[in-house]
Amino acid sequence: MLNTIILAIIIIAISVVLLSITIIIKKNGRFPNIHVSGNKGLRKRGIKCAQSQDRDARRPNPMAVNESNKQAKH
Repeated sequence: MLNTIILAIIIIAISVVLLSITIIIKKNGRFPNIHVSGNKGLRKRGIKCAQSQDRDARRPNPMAVNESNKQAKH
């Protein structure tokens, strides 16, 4: 049981080190931006992430027509 836990910890540690090699080696190493808004091709096509689309849909439209049921006075 203890051997399995130690083996799992070693495998996880090796995985973390291998995933971070490019970040450690580069001078200004950073994790890549894999978010939809970070992709130039998707932005060019007008594709946004779900959170941005939801935020835009909830914003009040300044061009909206008031559709109240009150009768207009002539």
